[in-house]
Amino acid sequence: MRVPTIEELGRVYGNGAVGALPRFEALAGAFEERFGVPTDAVSYFSAPGRTEIIGNHTDHNGGKVLAASITMDSICVAVPATGSQVRIVSEGYDEPIVIALNHLDEVKPGPGSMTLVAGMLVALRQAGFTVGGLDAHVSSEVIPSAGVSSSASFEMLVGTVVSHLFNGGGIDCATIARAGQFAENHFWLKASGLMDQMACGVGGTILLDFCDGARYQKVRFSLDDVGYDLVIVNTGRGHADLSAEYSAIPDEMHAVAHALGVEQLCQTSEDALLEALPHLRRELGCDRAILRSFHFFEECRRVDEAAAALGAGDEGRVLDLMRASGNSSWKWLQNTVVPGSAQDQSIPLVLALTELYLRRIGSGVCRVHGGGFAGVIMCALPKRETAGYVDFISSCVGRENVHPMGIRQAGAVRIC
Repeated sequence: MRVPTIEELGRVYGNGAVGALPRFEALAGAFEERFGVPTDAVSYFSAPGRTEIIGNHTDHNGGKVLAASITMDSICVAVPATGSQVRIVSEGYDEPIVIALNHLDEVKPGPGSMTLVAGMLVALRQAGFTVGGLDAHVSSEVIPSAGVSSSASFEMLVGTVVSHLFNGGGIDCATIARAGQFAENHFWLKASGLMDQMACGVGGTILLDFCDGARYQKVRFSLDDVGYDLVIVNTGRGHADLSAEYSAIPDEMHAVAHALGVEQLCQTSEDALLEALPHLRRELGCDRAILRSFHFFEECRRVDEAAAALGAGDEGRVLDLMRASGNSSWKWLQNTVVPGSAQDQSIPLVLALTELYLRRIGSGVCRVHGGGFAGVIMCALPKRETAGYVDFISSCVGRENVHPMGIRQAGAVRIC
């Protein structure tokens, strides 16, 4: 049964190739059982999740983000199919995704993976690329609803499949990312940016600038280089009922930008905000919007400082900036607590416990991760301390909610 070789897996998973092989063997067997296609006729794909290092809630106002792919990924085995149906089976879901390509316009917007796939196929067609029938089986270890972008990982996986099966691998990462954003905006009806998709797609650590599109450059940074692990901790509450809280952040930043005569905060400056402060407080009547805008400018400055530090080989400075970024998200952006919720403060509690632990060992940083209000935090600490921290924080949230990982250098790729 044709599965990727250790050498092929090594180009993506490095020293973890041997551990990854059983996942692909199981995937191949499940695909052959479902679709009956000999496994030597198929292609294998992988797309990672992502972590945000610095740049919390800046992309929607044209800001800057330092983000990276992680070692959790979604994998897929796929083959072109006769006819005009796209059939995707996802491990853990009872119903397959089945889409007739000649009836894409009949897919109604709303939640669910089918609408997401349909939106991507529409976007890629509109961009002039070929979309054909295919059969695919997907398995993912990217934690859902945990701020590591399981949906963007899936989008980049699907786009990479279409690129290689029908377009000779010629669809670039940014185009696939924009197709994912289109699908979320117009089919999921979710006002998302491009950060998640780009961080999942490119691989490694990237500096993103959203002021004029989605320009990016790869930078050399891996927590492994400083002997650190990344640990994502799920604090126990999902994001499902928090749309208003998430929307308020870009809405309030945009309100400040409009009061300063521009569309996005990236088109003005912190000095302009300071000069107009008395007027803004009277006009907007919302100090939180001003605080969130100060966060935006300071966070973009931190991204620039981190990029300069990495250019100088000063990874330790990046860790300091990560800590400052987390403090700004907690104090200025205010996305660790749902307003009016005195009883449920899971993110501040887990952050406080983590800070206590890191202070005792004398190293490491932690911060809210992703959208905030609920979900996860991120902790980066020396590898020798990882097991102890996992035991410590598991006593609060449960071992199943604690996920050590690292930064992965490969983005969304065809493995073989």
